[in-house]
Amino acid sequence: MKTLAKIFLVLTVIAFTSCQDKLTEFNVNPNGVDPSTVNPNLLIPTIITATMTEYLENNYQGDVAGVMQYVQKSGWGNGLNKLDWNTERDWASNYSVLRDAKHLYNRAVAEKMEFHQGVATVIRAFQFAYIADSWGDAPYTAALNAPNGGQEDLFPVFDTQESIYKGILQELKNANTLLSKPVGDYKEISQSADVMYGGNPLKWRKLANSLALRYYMRLSGKLPDFAKAGIQEITSNPAQYPIFTGIEDDATMSYIGTTKNDSWPANTVQDVSMSGFDRIQLCAGFRDVLVKFNDPRLEVWFNKARTQIKVSTQYPENDIVVNNVRYLRPEYLAAKNMVIYNPSTWVEDVKAGKTLVDTARFVGMPIASSTGDGSSYNLNPNPVQGGPNVHNSALDDIYKAAKGTLLKARMISYAEVCFIMAEASRKGWSVGGTQKEWYEKGVKASMDTWGVGSAYAAYIAQPGVAFDGTLAQIITQKWIANWTVAHEAWCDWRRTGFPTLAIGPKALRDAMPLRFEYGPNEKGRNNANYKVAIERLVETPFTATDGKDSSWSKFWLLQ
Repeated sequence: MKTLAKIFLVLTVIAFTSCQDKLTEFNVNPNGVDPSTVNPNLLIPTIITATMTEYLENNYQGDVAGVMQYVQKSGWGNGLNKLDWNTERDWASNYSVLRDAKHLYNRAVAEKMEFHQGVATVIRAFQFAYIADSWGDAPYTAALNAPNGGQEDLFPVFDTQESIYKGILQELKNANTLLSKPVGDYKEISQSADVMYGGNPLKWRKLANSLALRYYMRLSGKLPDFAKAGIQEITSNPAQYPIFTGIEDDATMSYIGTTKNDSWPANTVQDVSMSGFDRIQLCAGFRDVLVKFNDPRLEVWFNKARTQIKVSTQYPENDIVVNNVRYLRPEYLAAKNMVIYNPSTWVEDVKAGKTLVDTARFVGMPIASSTGDGSSYNLNPNPVQGGPNVHNSALDDIYKAAKGTLLKARMISYAEVCFIMAEASRKGWSVGGTQKEWYEKGVKASMDTWGVGSAYAAYIAQPGVAFDGTLAQIITQKWIANWTVAHEAWCDWRRTGFPTLAIGPKALRDAMPLRFEYGPNEKGRNNANYKVAIERLVETPFTATDGKDSSWSKFWLLQ
């Protein structure tokens, strides 16, 4: 019996071992690529598309696009419409791209492919900068090391926001060096893999240095000497540190337009119901400035209201639609406690319980003027949450398409670089041009980008647009130029206070949010380091009962 038991035990072990081997074989994808030998060209499109699509999504129809008053939503838009940011936000997707970028870099080092190392470094710097911009302190030096298995790898410390910015600026300098060779000296560049610049090292090098200008300016309030030295080092030596010199250098990614995943978001090709498209509508804050300046870009980005409202005694009826115009008698407005929208008084009118009526051709919904639904604004005759509003301006029809020459995800533009240089010049820093020259170049570059460059001469001569030397003017025009790049406009507003934007009384707090709250994964899995990080935040009067980890608390950059 003992002998039989031993034989049975041996057979069981053999069978289990055999089963393990078979399971291991089953878990290997025969059609997959071995990560340890993957060609770096297969990784480049992954990190570019993942970075650019999410950045566009957040900046075009995400909550930051609402905060900066580019758009509002006709439904399911509390974050946009009411600044309801009392919520956790996860950075998992950002760190997912960073893991891929690290793998690309390591494979490129193994294969001695310096172009690919440079691309991986630029994307890494951009992602970490976005994290620092949005949350503040975050895992950086100890991040992405979980496979090593150490306690400090599995539960990484949060680096300070200051050290992250300084780290990514050094990384961008490293990228500049990696990308400084003639194209013929690089190994196995695939033009089709690089969906942003077609495998052009000089373009990526310009991107690295242009992003560095952005982040140096980001630090100019906290570390002015450091920022000045960094910007002047770049601008004083264009041969060593080339930057964008025209709109053809813009860091953009076009869309293929074949599936929902590779198409412009909220298009009506994949979504024939148009629910995503109809939901995104013009915000009054953006509209008011564009109309004030007779800005031709307004008609590129948005449609006129399909049915205009007019206050008139032309018809005896109180409320009648004739030839696609809705006529309201003035005494009817008074009886219904309605008031014509006025950019200067609308906040007080809403507080007084009045109903706003906008009679313009381009109509924008004022931020936090109504519920998060927003579908009933401006007397919408069919107030369906998420539906269209014939009395409000929707996106231009170009945004119904799945792809197009103007439908590009944008990381940073030549126009933005010009406005950075204008601000630097205003500070008295030497950047190879005057404030006026760089300001006007920025305006022209944006108008050229959107196909209205022929209107530049008339536009730049107008009061309010014609150069006046103020920071408010630079940042306001930069805000306009950063349509679909709302995150950058948010960063500018936080450090300068411009553009000046009013907030309606329906907002969650009587102030704009300053940062993202940390996500639940970090709170739950890395709680000890999370607690250390939030102690470095400073509460404001608008933090209320949130605790330090609030969207209205100040991180280092704003303290």
